[in-house]
Amino acid sequence: MSDTRYDDGLSTWIHDHIFDEGSRAAERGTRLVMWITAAMMVVEIAAGWWFNSMALLADGWHMSSHALAIGLSAFAYSAARKYAKDTRFAFGTWKIEILAGYTSAVFLLGIAALMAFSSVERIFSPQPIHYREAIVIATIGLIVNIVCAFILGDAHHHGDHGHDHGHHPAHAEGEHHHHDLNLRSAYVHVIADAATSVLAIAALLGGWLYGWAWLDPVMGVVGAVLVAVWAKNLMADTGKVLLDREMDAPVVAEIREVVEDDVKSGETKLVDLHVWRVGRQAYSCALSIVTTDTDLTASQIRDRLAVHEEIVHSTVEIHHRRRASS
Repeated sequence: MSDTRYDDGLSTWIHDHIFDEGSRAAERGTRLVMWITAAMMVVEIAAGWWFNSMALLADGWHMSSHALAIGLSAFAYSAARKYAKDTRFAFGTWKIEILAGYTSAVFLLGIAALMAFSSVERIFSPQPIHYREAIVIATIGLIVNIVCAFILGDAHHHGDHGHDHGHHPAHAEGEHHHHDLNLRSAYVHVIADAATSVLAIAALLGGWLYGWAWLDPVMGVVGAVLVAVWAKNLMADTGKVLLDREMDAPVVAEIREVVEDDVKSGETKLVDLHVWRVGRQAYSCALSIVTTDTDLTASQIRDRLAVHEEIVHSTVEIHHRRRASS
């Protein structure tokens, strides 16, 4: 009988570490976009070979890197779900998705570098362009990218509402960066490809109608710069999560407020605090408190922290000290 009572009490302290289950809608969306992108890649490579167009061949191989990166995003969702209950992951598997997003951003930087190199090379060594065929294929590629963007946008809408841990209204405006970074990486690849398609169509039309052959490589350089900027921003956002560099997040100030301002009895000071993200809108924290309030307990602090639903895991250490004599 005593064992049963002990187990019942212990169960209130035992919990799993699956703080973000991922988005099935995002996984389906990225997988579908991967197959569409791969199919378009095959079409462009085949068309380039058939029409003897180096531009189409180059764009087809360029698209292969996008297909690979988007496939990596889809794989990350699957891997995160597969290993969700693996106890070797101290705080769940959500960061597999972030790692995939960071890797995808590295792919984008590589694509930007190749685009810039090829464009500069063509400025100094112009190549004959099959304008009509290239424009047709580039237009089809743009349409495909627009469709893919809508697929990922729909996945983002359903995914965010389907797995939202909620957040306190006090910092609702600061939560915009908590969107699915893995899905965002796939979206950036699609948008980057769409942007380069638009630039390519404009350049091809200029060359075909007005003989501005130089416009094609110049637009290539412009596209490379755009892709590099998007890649840099994505690397910054995902790298920040991977390195746990989020002590400037609004939730940190809220934790300090809970510990120091909300405790009325006794002199209480937060002397050590670590906060890191374990899900899109889920944080874990470890904190140490020094207080003269002999009645203050870790459970009371956890109850106060529970007001902020994004704090899903907390470790509280309390050190009691004597009140200074007057």
